[in-house]
Amino acid sequence: MISSSATDPKLRIETVLRYIHDNLDTSLSVDSLADLAGWSRWQFQRVFNAHTGLSVAQYVRELRLSRAANALLNTHSRHLDIALACGFCSEISFSRSFRQMFGCSPGSYRQRGQLVGLRTPISTGNVPSPPSELDHRMLQIRLEFRPTFSVVGLCDQIRGLYSESPDFAFRVPRLWHAFHQRVGANFHGPSIGVLGVTESTDNGCSFPYWAGHEGEGDRIESGFRRLTVPAQTYAIIPFQGPLAALEKTLDWFIHHWLPASGYRGRFGYDLEVYPPGFKSSDAHARMEYWVPVEPDPTRQMTVDCVSLGIA
Repeated sequence: MISSSATDPKLRIETVLRYIHDNLDTSLSVDSLADLAGWSRWQFQRVFNAHTGLSVAQYVRELRLSRAANALLNTHSRHLDIALACGFCSEISFSRSFRQMFGCSPGSYRQRGQLVGLRTPISTGNVPSPPSELDHRMLQIRLEFRPTFSVVGLCDQIRGLYSESPDFAFRVPRLWHAFHQRVGANFHGPSIGVLGVTESTDNGCSFPYWAGHEGEGDRIESGFRRLTVPAQTYAIIPFQGPLAALEKTLDWFIHHWLPASGYRGRFGYDLEVYPPGFKSSDAHARMEYWVPVEPDPTRQMTVDCVSLGIA
């Protein structure tokens, strides 16, 4: 048990998270984790949810299933062996939980061969949390493969953070304003901003930026352009807070989370995914930033099959 006077709530939650990450293949009851944290069951669940946005049971279940999904893609182990190594008592309970999370059976997921919907462990220890002034919650990064899709909208060349004279702070809002004026009040779907870093000719200092929406078919509105975004694997960063502070979260992701993740960034098309009704002026705005990544062969993956003994 952690001494209640020894550490603050966040550090106590981090201790519990590390214990969960190291013992996913064992029984993890809420009562035992509450005892470890030095709180009552009710208080522990309340504080855990406040810091992670998840219930204890949901967090454990999603991590176990994410490890299982990774094992399905990267080993030839039997479903039963994967289920037992990930803390499930039977293949039946494993398959039922897997279908609830991923929308398909373990066999179909393996046959499809695409990394979809993996949750990664919330960072603890040597990886500091995101800037606390943005949101008290710890961030859980999601890993996702997205097939080729099209974005239809307006495009402008912008100068980014690494330019000697950045202009994105006024060009990007201006582009979105023009886009929403064109589509009008009848548009209620999610909006997608695309940073064409892979098309940069000056090492990422300037690049095209698209403000638009996902669109298929041959017809596009006059003045709009269509961009085909190739299939990519992404690390997805959930963000809540004033949009001007997104840069701090991305800096945390690049300099702290990514080096410890077993993945590395790659030149591609970054995505900004905005939900319907998003308002950039909202101090508690929610959106997702999608960064193209690929496995780093020089580092061990966080979602690791070897640690489960099933490689």
